[in-house]
Amino acid sequence: MAKGDQIYVLRDLAGVPGLYQHHGIDCGDDTVIHYSKAKEIAEISRTSYEAFSWGNSVYPVRQSLIYPADTVVERATSRLGERQYDLLLNNCEHFANWCTTGRSESRQLINFGLRPDQLNLPELRRLADRDRHVTTPEQARANFQKALGDIATAYNTTLADQQTAYKTADEWHRVAQKALATNREDLARAALHRKVTANKRIKTLTTQLSDLIELELNLQRNRAFAERQGE
Repeated sequence: MAKGDQIYVLRDLAGVPGLYQHHGIDCGDDTVIHYSKAKEIAEISRTSYEAFSWGNSVYPVRQSLIYPADTVVERATSRLGERQYDLLLNNCEHFANWCTTGRSESRQLINFGLRPDQLNLPELRRLADRDRHVTTPEQARANFQKALGDIATAYNTTLADQQTAYKTADEWHRVAQKALATNREDLARAALHRKVTANKRIKTLTTQLSDLIELELNLQRNRAFAERQGE
């Protein structure tokens, strides 16, 4: 690693060790600027490598940098003291990516299927706050099983909605055909408009199903990785 590099270390999530990446900016002098949670309120701070890593391995983020090293560190320094941490909208990865690329984004949230425009943010924040206090392996496993159960429930509900949308689209298609057979082009157009709306709904639900599947796969992979780390 070198000055200006975006780096990360594996941290716990929902009581499961090594489940998510905590990001920061390497200052090139054995210090790191990152969203530190050493205090009651998370704050962008310049800390030692040891305080950043918690004794774990540190890895570089492999991506094309937009800014040179000095500019990356300057951007990180400009936000020292900030206390606006938000797990879903302004977390450590959002900050580090902003420093290196100018884009405030979190790829790992997307990989987990957590897209802010599709989520109940207050509920997720409540759960995230509660999960910070989960420490025992038994609690971690219970939390993980609950997460899988929630995903399964969401998947089944979304799948049922998708099947209903398919039936709706088919029904409006048949209505349009009957209207055309009786020379009622006005009714046919109206029916086809409803069919288009149903098809858009199908597309949205299909995307949500794919996200849920990917989220479950990521959780399973990360759990397996965390368990190997703990061996």
